[in-house]
Amino acid sequence: MFLPPKNGHLRMARANRHHIPGQVWHITHRCHKKEFLLKFARDRRRWLSWLFEAKKRFGLRVLNYVATSNHIHLLVVDSAPNVIAKSLQLIAGRTAQEFNQRKQRQGAFWEDRYHATAVERNDHLIRCLVYIDLNMVRAGVVTHPSGWEMSGYNEIQNPPERYSLIDVPYLRKLCGFSNPEHFTEQHRQWVHEAVARGKKQRETCWTESIAVGGIGFVDEIKARLGVKGVGRRVEQQQADRFVLKEESGAYSVDFEPQNGCLSPNNTYVWDVLFEDSIG
Repeated sequence: MFLPPKNGHLRMARANRHHIPGQVWHITHRCHKKEFLLKFARDRRRWLSWLFEAKKRFGLRVLNYVATSNHIHLLVVDSAPNVIAKSLQLIAGRTAQEFNQRKQRQGAFWEDRYHATAVERNDHLIRCLVYIDLNMVRAGVVTHPSGWEMSGYNEIQNPPERYSLIDVPYLRKLCGFSNPEHFTEQHRQWVHEAVARGKKQRETCWTESIAVGGIGFVDEIKARLGVKGVGRRVEQQQADRFVLKEESGAYSVDFEPQNGCLSPNNTYVWDVLFEDSIG
């Protein structure tokens, strides 16, 4: 079990035993108080190196990512029990530890909790993929995702022969493509069209919801919440997009050791919602 020093203000929580095989999650994690603690490229590269280490150690299946100056996005697949939790604890803990040691700094590096949204594996996955690609375009830092080094866009377009982070063949399969060239071209076109339309507004459904997808998918997630789902709204945002709303801060993971695996507010997500695995 990984336990960074106290000045990192981070601990590896007890791994969770429940998961949904094949479920896609969009995960966001912000620096403490939204500070720009990742403003230097060397620190973002260290975050990426630990992401790669998590892939090697635990088999984390990554579909997309972006590391910004004050937060990160990850699109990952729940491939085996505890993989996501252990991976994020390793990545966040080691990044914080190295930064604090180098800067001779004390204090929290990350917000205590990361947020995750279940994404249905169809057109909603594609929309979420492009939403992550456009993160730094929305921020006004670059005019096209290819201009930001610490993102998955360039890797999807030109998969490296070695040291890849993204499982491009699996991503291609989930997006409904068998031909690599066709997928690469279509991905490029999706992003091009989004940039051309000036689609730069933030879509909170990807970062503040429990689930995003069709009505059947969202209703199923709500049903799995049991009593925790009572009173939570299913909201239609587009003709084919529904979201399961949550209370502020309700779905996230707490790394503080005194809280064990999860904080009381979000325990339902991992321990109630996923008590029975989906095939």
